[in-house]
Amino acid sequence: MSRRNRASAPEAGPGRPTVTVCRGCCCGTAAKVPYLDHEAQATDLRAALTGVALVRRSDCLDVCERANVIVIQPSAAGRRAGGRPVWLGQVNDPDAAADITAWVRAGGPGLADPPDVLTLYAFTPSRRVRSELDDH
Repeated sequence: MSRRNRASAPEAGPGRPTVTVCRGCCCGTAAKVPYLDHEAQATDLRAALTGVALVRRSDCLDVCERANVIVIQPSAAGRRAGGRPVWLGQVNDPDAAADITAWVRAGGPGLADPPDVLTLYAFTPSRRVRSELDDH
């Protein structure tokens, strides 16, 4: 496995934050989380963040024990300000989309502090898992 230093790190991300919603083998399925309208969660995020952030679906992010997983990646300005991707797991509360939306609308990672409730969902995935998201 190679190590990258800051000089060889990839360029800053897009001009706006990116919200990645896992909808792989466990996230987004009634078998794993039966009481949540998974489609509505993704639709609500996409509608609320139109023009503010890119909302995309991903296949399995390989952290199935934390279904549903949503990753908030900083905008270019957020990254320059020190923001890094924030991984949220067990995002199974129907109101969580509103908290995510409020944070991203305020600037997201690097530019705004997340609502306190989102810190309960935050986790750090393995380096391998993080790198797979960067490859998408």
